[in-house]
Amino acid sequence: MSEKSANGVSRFAVELGVAALTGAFGIAVCYGSLDIGAGWTDMGPDAGYFPFYIGLLIVLGSLANIGHAFFKHRGTGEVFLDGARARVVASFLLPVAAFAAVSAWLGLYVGTALYIAATMLFQGRYKWWIAIPAGLGVSIFFFIVFEIGFQVPLLKGPVEAWFGIY
Repeated sequence: MSEKSANGVSRFAVELGVAALTGAFGIAVCYGSLDIGAGWTDMGPDAGYFPFYIGLLIVLGSLANIGHAFFKHRGTGEVFLDGARARVVASFLLPVAAFAAVSAWLGLYVGTALYIAATMLFQGRYKWWIAIPAGLGVSIFFFIVFEIGFQVPLLKGPVEAWFGIY
């Protein structure tokens, strides 16, 4: 994705980059399927038979996207991502990445409470006395639904351990 127009990253470069990534994924699926057997036996298909053909379809779709990019977007100079759009994407992506990191460290319930409260405070411009109870409320709701209702344990951290919840 090194091709840039004067105002940002071109759509052509992004189309090629995404097609290359999906194509690599399709190739990996095909390769893995061949390792476990992608043929047909007396008993029917091997374990990798259907995944191999799904991977092949992904590769073919990626090649079609590459062709589409060359015929439709090459040389147009159409901008896919400029500075203003990049800031909007970062304002969403960076808090989500922080949520994932905090959740891995402190557990999903604490991470969710912090993410909801911080997002309401900083992006939604809510008052702290609305944002903090909302974050806590969402986490408590998730705890009740998943841990008690469905009996599905989610990732916990040291805060839950302090309360004797494992």
